[in-house]
Amino acid sequence: MLREDGFVFDDGTTARLAEDHYFMTTTTANALRVMQHLDFCAQCIWPELDVQMVSITEQWAQYAIAGPRARDVIKRLVDATHDVSNEAFPYLAAGHITVLGGVEARLFRLSFSGELAYEISVPARFGDAVIRAIMDAGASFGIAPYGTEALGVLRVEKGHPAGNEVNGQTTAHDLGFGKFLSTKKDFIGRFMAARPALTDPYRPTLVGIKPVDRAERLRAGAHFIPQGAAATAANDQGFVSSVAYSPSLGHWVGLGFLTRGPERHGEIVRAADPLRGADIAVEVCPPCFIDPAGERLRV
Repeated sequence: MLREDGFVFDDGTTARLAEDHYFMTTTTANALRVMQHLDFCAQCIWPELDVQMVSITEQWAQYAIAGPRARDVIKRLVDATHDVSNEAFPYLAAGHITVLGGVEARLFRLSFSGELAYEISVPARFGDAVIRAIMDAGASFGIAPYGTEALGVLRVEKGHPAGNEVNGQTTAHDLGFGKFLSTKKDFIGRFMAARPALTDPYRPTLVGIKPVDRAERLRAGAHFIPQGAAATAANDQGFVSSVAYSPSLGHWVGLGFLTRGPERHGEIVRAADPLRGADIAVEVCPPCFIDPAGERLRV
């Protein structure tokens, strides 16, 4: 979702549940602002459209179930009349189902963690019963709750931009989503996003980084400096936005914005952090560190 000035405002998922029925999620921090934005669009920009919107945050409880055994857990919850096989309910599918013997629910096949994953949504009054049923259904698979810290590691490993990257100062082009901007139809932010300064090839764009010495730690906030150059503002080519220690890879990984980033995969630059006395060599790479083909999402 773009602002009118062409900068990214928020990200989420919009699912079509019927021909004229859509369900939109937002980031938690921006839920109110997105609703205000949608109301403004409906009342002031396109008042002729027959569109009604309502916030249903308090009416539904929604849980993410992620991991290689996610479908096995889902099968134990969803009533037998619904087919949740990969063929019948593929990646990015969404629809109405029932669970636990007739409880109305919605199922979404999407993933923020980069693993096979689903989100299951039920009326709020069933929320407590359903989360208990989820934990019971997954007990034999070693199911466990995961928190935002674990989710943060997973999303950095997958190169998913989040709050540190969607900070109100980045564009779709900066985040590698320029191909999603239609050239054939209008959308909010279309013309302002095409301003020369926002499409300049030297504008810092999203990259992944990993330390050349895998034992070294990365730090968010460090700045990219060419090898052999002084760590000054004149030589600043971007910054590190998010870092995490990857248990899967056994070393730190990070995301950041680097001038001409996609062209520089494989190049060695420095991540200089004078404030904390760090200056380490890092390798520029694509932002997705694990399963770049997305095979885990689609199995």
